[in-house]
This record gives sequence, C-alpha cells and structure tokens, in this order.
Amino acid sequence: MHPALATAQLYGTAGARVLARSRRWSDPRPRRRDDRLVFVVGSPRSGTTFLGQTLGRQPGLLDLDEVQPLKAAIPSLVGLPDDDAAKRLRRTLELVRRLGLATHLRGVEQTPETAFVLPAALLAYPQARAVHMLRDGRDVVCSLLERGWLNASRGGADDARQAYGAHPRFWVEPERRAEFGRVSDARRAAWAWRRYVEAVRATDDVRVLELRYEDVAADPTVAAGRLAGHLGLDAAPLAAALATAHGRSVGRWERELDDDQVADVHAEAGPLLRELGYLPD
Repeated sequence: MHPALATAQLYGTAGARVLARSRRWSDPRPRRRDDRLVFVVGSPRSGTTFLGQTLGRQPGLLDLDEVQPLKAAIPSLVGLPDDDAAKRLRRTLELVRRLGLATHLRGVEQTPETAFVLPAALLAYPQARAVHMLRDGRDVVCSLLERGWLNASRGGADDARQAYGAHPRFWVEPERRAEFGRVSDARRAAWAWRRYVEAVRATDDVRVLELRYEDVAADPTVAAGRLAGHLGLDAAPLAAALATAHGRSVGRWERELDDDQVADVHAEAGPLLRELGYLPD
C-alpha cells in the first residue's frame, strides 16, 4: 500500500473512533478549543488502557484511545528537537480531534509510546497534564508474554502497522540492537518495561504524576484523590471507577514466571526494580 494512503487510513480510523465517542457530549452551542489534554503514559500492559478509559468516562473528558497516526509517527519524532517534535505531534493530534469533532473536549491520549516524546507533548500543550501508570515490571513481563507482542515466534502487526516479534524497536539502545533479538522473550519484555519507565522518569516536569497500579488496586479512594487533585476532577466518581482495577493481577509473576525467566528479568531490569522498591535492597 502507498505510504500516503496508509497514513490516510490511520487518520480515518482514529478520527472515526473519536467521533463515535464524542457524540455522547453532543451540544449545538459553539465552544472553545480545550487544550487541557491528559497524556497517560507508561509501559504497555501497565494499566494505561484501563486508566485512559476510566478518565475518558469522566464528565467533560474524552478517551482518544491510542491515536494510531501518532503511534506510527513517534519513532521519527524521537530524533527531532523538542520544538519540531512538538509541532508535528500537535498537528497529528489536532487533525484527529477535528475529524472526531472533539476539539472542544478535554482529550485523554493513551499511547504508551508517547513516553518517549513526553517533553514534546507537554511543550505542544502547555495546559496539559500527564499521568505515568507504573506497574511492577515482573507483572508487566507476564502480561507481555501472554500477549506475545515481543515474542520471537510472533508475526503480524498492530493497528498502527508496526510489526510484532523480536526485532529491535526504536527504543532499543543502538549498541545493543543485535543483542535484542537473541535474548529470551522474558528478558526482551523486561527490556521494554525498563526503557518505557526510564523515558517517563527522565521527564522532569511537575505536570507529570506517577501513579502505581498496585496502589490503585489496594486503595482506589486514595489513588483517586491524588489523580483528581492533579487533573482538577471530582474524586468521588473517579474512585468508584478505579475500584474496578484487578487486584488479583498484582504479584502474578510469582505464580507464572519460572526461575529462569525471573533471573532474566532481574538481569535486565533489576536495578530499576530495586530503585522503585519492587526488589529489596
């Protein structure tokens, strides 16, 4: 397929998704553009989809889902100066919002890869806020192995037409690209978790709130209070929505990973797990 046609299809699909959701806020009165976007970032399988959907159901907010044209563009945005990346990022999101008749709504963008261009996203939208959904990397590895997105045997591609499998992604360190395809599936999954988390935590900005999935599952009321304060929302309905988080998935790595897999995860991401308190000193 011609690249221009493929890109047009991504925009069409993303715009149609947003339009289907924006209709519930239908109002004939003219309204101003709302640039107070919320960027939900973090490693895939950390709860970003859950949080994005939860926030998108709050009054005045709209879940933009993973914006496919943005997801497809991020590998090329990573190498740009923040100013240039911010302009391109904003153009992409604003076109999707216009197609979805949703520029007046406070959008919730939940593409995990936005972690790697978060400074540019916050530059593009100075009124925006970001939430880093953090989860124990070992539990993330379990979920990634289950999905198979990074598994050596996996074929196919995602909805942004990015291939699954063991090939190195844009976020793999250049000096280790050859190694990426040779390691175990578990180590590759831990590698992904580490790189996404490192990317978000490198963004030193008060507009970024770190929220742990384990804390949400343990006490959704406290988590909702922190989240509501950060985003200017009503905490009560948010707490009720967060209460649906699956606490049973916390600590699943102890049941599902074998000793070799745990060793591989710790070899790749042990220092970061320790720094975050998931491993004892």
